[in-house]
Amino acid sequence: MRIAVIGTGYVGLVTGVVMADLGNDVVCIDNNPDKVAMLRQGKSPIFEPGLEPLLQQTLRNGQLRIAESVAEGLPGAEVVIIAVGTPPKEDGSPDLRYVEEVAREIAAALRDYTVIVNKSTVPVGTGDLVERILVENGVPADRFDVVSNPEFLREGSAVEDTLHPDRIVIGVNRREAAEKLVVLYAPLESSMIITDRASAELIKYAANCFLALKISYINAISRICERCGADVGVVAKGIGADARIGRQFLQAGLGWGGSCLPKDVQGLISIANDLGYDFDLMRSVWQINADQAQHFLDRLQERLGGFSGKAIGILGLAFKPNTDDIRHAISLALIERLLGGGASVAAYDPEAASNVRALYPGVRYTASAPEVAENADAVILVTDWPEFRRIDLSKMAESMRQPILFDGRRFFYRAQAEAAGLEYHTIGS
Repeated sequence: MRIAVIGTGYVGLVTGVVMADLGNDVVCIDNNPDKVAMLRQGKSPIFEPGLEPLLQQTLRNGQLRIAESVAEGLPGAEVVIIAVGTPPKEDGSPDLRYVEEVAREIAAALRDYTVIVNKSTVPVGTGDLVERILVENGVPADRFDVVSNPEFLREGSAVEDTLHPDRIVIGVNRREAAEKLVVLYAPLESSMIITDRASAELIKYAANCFLALKISYINAISRICERCGADVGVVAKGIGADARIGRQFLQAGLGWGGSCLPKDVQGLISIANDLGYDFDLMRSVWQINADQAQHFLDRLQERLGGFSGKAIGILGLAFKPNTDDIRHAISLALIERLLGGGASVAAYDPEAASNVRALYPGVRYTASAPEVAENADAVILVTDWPEFRRIDLSKMAESMRQPILFDGRRFFYRAQAEAAGLEYHTIGS
């Protein structure tokens, strides 16, 4: 099948590359000349395990092409996937300007019947908006169908999630419009939910916000654990053993970040507000998450007697392991407060350091994890990269001015850290 993917961020690039690897004729479109040049050289602008080798392979075998305009890449496409950004506005509502711009560009280039797929996370009614823009720009209504096909990939495992989705949601106003996507996704052998477009548009928000709710809930429980002497890890294990609840997303920590959960929580609050419903529950989910990192730093500040003149090491900067994404990363809020309090900061991340350096050039970025501890008054574990398991905690303790470890992800074992000579503090115990 001939497919055009507009936008080469996490969703667009991974979708395009995987669809090409499955044997489709794919063109990925981006209007950033530097990104286009990089992609044509087989270099991925984002770090995602397994993505760059697949990009290079599909470029070599001709299944994937890179175009720098919709006018160049659209002709001949049977399916056009919109995967552009929908960042939050100041009021939290999704900014649809890029979707609208792309819809106008599609209208100018569309010649034959085409299925147009909204894969970006968009509020209910966006499919109607795209339809309206196409018709207003002279495209006959029988020349296209607009479909909602939300993505559920996770950064750090995006290629695997695209190849092995646990479900595929297809939202249509005419059931016949789903046929192309059913054929396209058939090789993935995943269950498909074919529904109306409004329901499909809401499913993505509802799913992500429920995950955010679980994380904020267990973090709220962690605060109770700290006050009563319980261990949130054991509590979470007991909760998660209930099949009705499940173990996933019950790991207490510094809170959620990234490009999806913060944006989608804000987005759903805004959508509900526009519909006349005050979603107090989601507002509380947001506030609990915002408070979590600050509470952790309050504990550190109290332990150190203030941040002024103190040296703090940070292990991990990306919002989660296996990505270089720092959007809404907890590390940024920590750095901001530490520097503002007069501390000096050293940091290490295997992939995201260069992205943070552009924002905070005053931080000392080290070449290895152990270096952040040298002469430090405390070290904070922020991102649970697997490689941190290999840190020699005894040597780390010896290199510190004060051997204090604040573990923001419950990553290390207390007995292990204390045996190494570290004073150990963590979430929820």
